[in-house]
Parts: sequence; C-alpha cells; structure tokens
Amino acid sequence: MDPFLIRSPPRLQKKVFRLGLATSHGLDEAGIRRALDGEINYLFWNPTAGKLTRALRDAVKRDRDRFVIATGATLGFFPGSLRRRVERALRVLGTDYLDVFQLYWLGVMSSAREPVLAELTRLREEGKVRAIGTSIHDRPRAGRLAEDSPLDLLMIRYNAAHPGAEQDIFPHLAKRQPAVISYTATSWGKLLRRPAGWTGEVPTAGHCYRFCLSRPEIDVVLTSPANVAQLEENLRAVAQGPLSAEELAWMREFGRVVHG
Repeated sequence: MDPFLIRSPPRLQKKVFRLGLATSHGLDEAGIRRALDGEINYLFWNPTAGKLTRALRDAVKRDRDRFVIATGATLGFFPGSLRRRVERALRVLGTDYLDVFQLYWLGVMSSAREPVLAELTRLREEGKVRAIGTSIHDRPRAGRLAEDSPLDLLMIRYNAAHPGAEQDIFPHLAKRQPAVISYTATSWGKLLRRPAGWTGEVPTAGHCYRFCLSRPEIDVVLTSPANVAQLEENLRAVAQGPLSAEELAWMREFGRVVHG
C-alpha cells in the first residue's frame, strides 16, 4: 500500500487508511459494506445510523482490530451522560472498546470543563475508549488544546476555502502529536461549483480530498459519498497521491475565490 494512503497515528494505536467514511449523504448499506470490505477502516459512526450500524456490527465480529470506530456525544456537558453514551455504543456494536470518543462542536454543543475531561480520561484509563477528542471550529482554541490538553484527537474543518488551520492549529501539533481528522473537504459542495467570474477548471471531490491529504498534519479526511460510484471515484482519486505544486496553487486560488 502506498505510504501516502496509510498512517499510524500514535494516539490511535492502529494503522488507518487516510480516507475515512461518514454516511450522512445517503450511501446505502451495500455501499457501506463495499467500503468496509475494501481499504477504508476509519469510520465516523452515530448509533442512530442504522445502515452503518448493521454493517459495522458485522465487520467488528469478523475483525475488530482492523477498524477505527469514532463516535461521540452531541451534547457533552455532563460526565454521567458521556459515560452512558459510551456504554450504549459498546452494547450496540457488541465491542468492548471504542477507538475514539469525542465531544462534538466544542464550545457550542459540548464543554471542556474539568469534570468532563476527567470523566473522558477515566473512560480511557478503563479501556472503554482508546482515544478521546473533540470536533471544534474555534481554531485558536484548537491550537491551544493541541499543545496542552488530555485530548488525543482533533476533528477540524479544513479545505481550500478554509485553510486557516495552517496558521492556527498545525504549528501547535508537534509537542503532543494529537491525531488530526479533517472534514468538509468540499466546503459542503461549494468547492465543486463554479463561482461567478471563474473561467478555469473546477475541482472534483477527489481534488478536494487530495488537497487535504497533501498536508502531512492531516491523518484522515472524511468522505461522505451519496452512492457507490462516488465512493469508487473518491478512492481512485486519493490513490493518485498528493497534489502537485501547480495543482495546490490552483486549488488555493479557487478556494480564495469561493470564500470571497
């Protein structure tokens, strides 16, 4: 396997394929099972996602050690609710540990108060969770958490239209080396549409994923294809490796125009 496509983040304790799977855009169960039978092994999972849950439960029975299962708490303000969420997820999947448990949208839908972080740390120490993390839009705060916090993973927005993590987060990773997961690679589809006044080439989703993965700081970028054809197209795209210097310059200029 091309080393560009495989990472071994110390905090995750496993090798991961750098294109991770989310299922919020309609990929059917057959497509999910195709993904799990192939290269993809990082799964962003919600217990209410029935199609993914069924496929993932079967995959876990076959080879639990292969998969990195990431989930979390939509409302993460109270220690007790976090523990209940973890224990429910373990029961639903029929596994004795989660690879990643994170606080979603830190500062809005969850809190990093000391009791919350202490409970997450206990869950990690008990072995019910192997890594604890958060998704966060506040980039300066994410940079501070990267340098000094118990968090093992940061899930951040990063794309050609929103490259601010390069200044606010990436320089702060070296000290503790938390894993970094990026999402919204296409800026919710905006990077796939021609903006007013743009006369050049318009990126594909594959260009957007390769833009993210061209940064060594990004361990995994999430994709959420609508169907198997999109899944296959995205896999073929990332197999091409990092963008060239010319492609990166084009993507940055396109992202600047899209951002306005």
